[in-house]
Amino acid sequence: MINNLLQYHLTHRIQHQISHRADRTAFRQWSPDGETQLTWGQADAHINRIASALLALGAEVQERIAIFANNCMAWSLADLAILQLRAVSVPLYATNTPAQAAFIINDADIRILFVGEQAQLDAAIALRGVCPQLNHIIVFDDAADLRGCDIARHLSAFERGVDVDAFESQRQERIADCDLRDLFTLIYTSGTTGEPKGVMLDYRNLAAQLYLHDERLTVNEEDVSLSFLPISHVFERIWSFFIMHSGAQNVYLPNTDWVREAMTAVRPTLMCAVPRFYEKIFSAVHEKVARAPWLRRALFHWAIVCGERKFLQERAGKPLGKLFNLSHRWADKLVLSKLRGILGGKVRFLPAAGAKLDDNVILFFQAMGVNIKYGYGMTETCATVSCWEEGNFRFGSIGKPLPGVEVRIGEENEIQVRGPIVMRGYFNKPLETTASFTGDGWLKTGDAGAIDEAGNLFITERLKDLMKTSGGKYIAPQMLEGTLAQDRFIEQVAIIADARKFVSALIVPSFESLEEYAKSINLKYQDRLELLRNSHIIEMFESRLRDMQKELARFEQVKKFTLLPAAFSMELGELTPTLKLRRKVILQRYQHEIDSMYQDQA
Repeated sequence: MINNLLQYHLTHRIQHQISHRADRTAFRQWSPDGETQLTWGQADAHINRIASALLALGAEVQERIAIFANNCMAWSLADLAILQLRAVSVPLYATNTPAQAAFIINDADIRILFVGEQAQLDAAIALRGVCPQLNHIIVFDDAADLRGCDIARHLSAFERGVDVDAFESQRQERIADCDLRDLFTLIYTSGTTGEPKGVMLDYRNLAAQLYLHDERLTVNEEDVSLSFLPISHVFERIWSFFIMHSGAQNVYLPNTDWVREAMTAVRPTLMCAVPRFYEKIFSAVHEKVARAPWLRRALFHWAIVCGERKFLQERAGKPLGKLFNLSHRWADKLVLSKLRGILGGKVRFLPAAGAKLDDNVILFFQAMGVNIKYGYGMTETCATVSCWEEGNFRFGSIGKPLPGVEVRIGEENEIQVRGPIVMRGYFNKPLETTASFTGDGWLKTGDAGAIDEAGNLFITERLKDLMKTSGGKYIAPQMLEGTLAQDRFIEQVAIIADARKFVSALIVPSFESLEEYAKSINLKYQDRLELLRNSHIIEMFESRLRDMQKELARFEQVKKFTLLPAAFSMELGELTPTLKLRRKVILQRYQHEIDSMYQDQA
């Protein structure tokens, strides 16, 4: 039973850090040009100035204020200032189109909007005609051109233009009145199946997550977390709050293209990532090894086997002999430590969630000495529902539910959740809110799953994503896509099966790997389209698909595929901001290619 959550109210936790760690570094921002840092005391000064300036604009208790920006220190400073005033922060993805941004701004009735850079500012200015209530735009980037917009100003000017002392008593009153029943955020779902819905999360949800993370994970003030997943997403947002709560450092990365360089420069001890991040490292390492001389290949595979054995033996509580320990020390010195160096060399553990992560990928990271904490959650549960316990987990599972979180399997094997982490509902959508809960108050996740005798939770598929072939067989596309995406030649894949005679796939190759392969066999081509149409390339993919699908039932196997010359993208609406497939858009855009694969099925 979770008691006295008020002490875990985020406002109390931030005030605690400011009081006890004023001179310790709280926030860092990294770029190839250098790094900036703020101590807790310096951050407090910024937060107070921003909060005072918001009060000068008449910011009310529980007013909704939006943030439309890439990851940066200013994102969190603005967020904490909003929350200090008991207002509600509404994150927008920096990649949202003007139409998507307009929907959220109007649905949440936003009049004050923080934006990051020129792209978000230009989008916001363009929205004025369709968002008449929007009358204040504050820009993080001092270099952004305000375009003569009369309602826009830079954050630095916003902070300078206020008398902080004049609003001190009002701010302190808001802090003193903080309440677990207050909403702290509206997070709009990506909308893979329809119009985005604003998930209402309150401070009780957040306080419960902070408490439960303390129960399951060990984080301290010496830890450094690299923040490159969008803070707009619930996973990174709640994790960043947990880092603040723990007194550790958040290091913000405004551009995900810098991740590889940042890992070696920052040397994080912690870092949230989605399965695709791990899959890319797995594929890149194996691709490089495949091109290495035979002796290096043999050394690599020997070292990985040593690492796997050590991990599995220790997990089972079995002793390791002196001879093996000596072998592992050499494996670590020659290979495994260098693999950890890709991540900076200091990682303690890496939370992973958001999609299926194959056991082989997880075992590879564990073998190299990187502890992955695989879990499951959703926006509607304020992030985590379950995650692996240290040394006590089952491969294939998504861990055991957090203490105090109830999980059951309902109709159609749907995972259902109850507890203090569950949302209040969807903003301004009472019918959708009612439909998302069972009659006895359990949240319907929309995920199918099972629970074993030890309490481990397993997820099989999104119920709404299940496809039914014309022969009546059910296909779980995410499982298939996760299997195929492990291949080093495959970057993205979309499964097609609904109401079709057999399973097919749209495949975006990993062109770096494919072009390297073409060069190795002296294959000549003019452009990517010619490369993808080459019979040798098609036969190579056919062979690899056959090998990958040997363990699948015949009805699950991809029978035909089309290689695409361009990746699925957010810009074209094919991906959500969290990189999930928008299947309806993909079906429409590639209708011709799909029909061609089935043209002889009659």
